Amino acid sequence: MFFPQLIAGPIVRYCDIEKQINDRAVTVDGIKRGSYRFLCGLGKKILISDAMAYAADTVFSLGNAELGALSAWVGAIAYVFQIYFDFSGYSDMAIGLGHMFGFEFRENFNYPYISVSIQDFWRRWHISLSTWFREYLYIPLGGNRRGKARTLRNRYIVFLATGLWHGANWTFLLWGLYHGTLLVLESVGVIPAVKVGKHKDGEGEPEEKRTLGRALIRAASRAYTFLAVLFGFVLFRADTLPQAGAFFAAMFGFGANGGVGFAEAAQFLSPYYIFILAVAIIGSTPYPKKVWARVCGADGEAVRREPIMMAAGAAVLVLCFMALASNSYSPFIYFRF
Repeated sequence: MFFPQLIAGPIVRYCDIEKQINDRAVTVDGIKRGSYRFLCGLGKKILISDAMAYAADTVFSLGNAELGALSAWVGAIAYVFQIYFDFSGYSDMAIGLGHMFGFEFRENFNYPYISVSIQDFWRRWHISLSTWFREYLYIPLGGNRRGKARTLRNRYIVFLATGLWHGANWTFLLWGLYHGTLLVLESVGVIPAVKVGKHKDGEGEPEEKRTLGRALIRAASRAYTFLAVLFGFVLFRADTLPQAGAFFAAMFGFGANGGVGFAEAAQFLSPYYIFILAVAIIGSTPYPKKVWARVCGADGEAVRREPIMMAAGAAVLVLCFMALASNSYSPFIYFRF
């Protein structure tokens, strides 16, 4: 009945917190650390996700005759960042509330938009959900222990279930099959996938020494993965399959509008939207965390770190209050799934 986790995730198994239920400590440091983590998640949700939500929801509500190529791309990109900062924001808030009560939850997102393959993406995206399906469905089905054919079948079953997990809609079902197909194509080598080692601080260490050629390959792999995820989220966001088809057609200039759609997109391409989009792009990478660590210094330098963290937390809280006071549009999409 622990309300922060039940309402906002991440998915937590009993064995993960069994010892913590009776053997934990509520401390000032934990409350302080939890408060900062909560404010980080709140900022993601209110300041970034909600700004992206307005553009995404408006574009996806346009009729086929109104939807041009540019406006379709604006809507698709906005939704990609809306759903990430919404989901990861709520996870951060739940993890922060857990710290306040003395609980330690596992991370749920690990910079998924820097992934170099779809397999890498699912190691980073909604980690608790991926882990749940792996341990309670994929492994009981046999995992990868019973030959190549059964391994591919098991992956399709898992991603079919992942789609249905999100709702009884054909768009969710095809979204799951789409990701399952990409994973299968990567596993059989039809789509080359960059191999990475264990993730550390958002990065996956390459299995071979980095060179310029391999760096270019990784950059191309990240671009492919991001676009593949983006197309999948268009299908995920569409209300019906015909709407998804019309949206894809518009993205490539074959929609009923037949144009670029400058007029429709102009209302979103304001300096404020472009600024928030830039913040979202940078915020979805590990670089802000690295810069923050460099500015604040090592963990032991509390004299230097604490004032900066307190000022940053207060600034985020004030900005969130201002955003909520000036804009009543704050969709709760995480709760839908």
